[in-house]
Amino acid sequence: MSKILVIDDEKGIRNSLKDIFQYEGHTVILAEHGMEGIVAAKTEKPDVVFCDIKMPKMDGLEVLERIKEFSPDTPIIMISGHGTIDNAVEAIRKGAYDFIEKPLDLNRLLVTIKNATDKHQLIHETKILKNKISKKYQMIGESEAINRVRSMIEKVAPSDARILITGPNGSGKELVAHELHELSHRKNNAFIEVNCAAIPSELIESELFGHEKGSFTSAIKQKKGKFELANGGTLFLDEIGDMSLSAQAKVLRALQEQKITRVGGDADISVDVRIIAATNKNLREEITKGNFREDLYHRLSVIIINVPSLNDRSEDIKPLTDYFLNDICEEMGIPTKKITPEAIDYLKNCNWTGNIRELRNVVERLIILCDSTITKEDVETYR
Repeated sequence: MSKILVIDDEKGIRNSLKDIFQYEGHTVILAEHGMEGIVAAKTEKPDVVFCDIKMPKMDGLEVLERIKEFSPDTPIIMISGHGTIDNAVEAIRKGAYDFIEKPLDLNRLLVTIKNATDKHQLIHETKILKNKISKKYQMIGESEAINRVRSMIEKVAPSDARILITGPNGSGKELVAHELHELSHRKNNAFIEVNCAAIPSELIESELFGHEKGSFTSAIKQKKGKFELANGGTLFLDEIGDMSLSAQAKVLRALQEQKITRVGGDADISVDVRIIAATNKNLREEITKGNFREDLYHRLSVIIINVPSLNDRSEDIKPLTDYFLNDICEEMGIPTKKITPEAIDYLKNCNWTGNIRELRNVVERLIILCDSTITKEDVETYR
């Protein structure tokens, strides 16, 4: 259950709320004036705060502002026996979750508590999820090669320029795309990813542009495409070198006109999307072979970022290995295993055709099969 802080100068109100909330299974902390309430909010970190507006020494609205400074996500519910519309508006403007007039209605109290605690839990879970996502897409290493990539990202991310990310499989092109989005002015909007190699050619147009109901046999309802879903945000076209020529033509039109048409539809839909594309192919060679449109290539490659292979940044193998050791052991719920310097040197001298993805797989295998300290002999055996 939740931890609730009640700030009110009236002893009767404090005790009544304590009895109600404790009966519902909550933990209750009491404060009889504003300063005591602020201290309790800092030390106890409640899930919800109830605060009276009219109190001696410090007004409840000031308490609201002070708590919001150090705990902006905590729902604060203002209560008052002298409630006016102006008070309610002012409280909500300053960040209050709700405003309740005295005498307090029991049903209203319980519903408000449930909604406020649900919101607080949702915010907490969202933060955890965001931290996990940001950790997943963290760029590890301090080699000259990866620092050049970071420098390029910092320069081009704030613009809306289209970017083509090149590099071998498993080198981290997806991480670069996420970092570009996170450092852009679109970061609060959607990041939509499409793996062009994983979608059959006959479905790629529907996936990108959506379709109308009845436009083909399995189109039982209208569907928005990735361009629409990414409106205002970023669309990441991974493995774009594997996109069919017919889909390329439609993507080119979308980039030129900033409009798309759903499959089976005839209405133009305006979209505001930043395009980031990635490929492990040499698109100039694909153009010569007739597999890729030259005009689309020039539209996509305003900026080109080449992600180096792991063989070209071997000095990053130690920090990458340490990161994977910590991350994978944490996922498995086991103590972090150690690796000897000799084992690291051996890894540095290996040929990493699968790049960072291959290194992660090797580290995971070593964690599963080896003792608490991973040796050079272990790596020779299990790589």
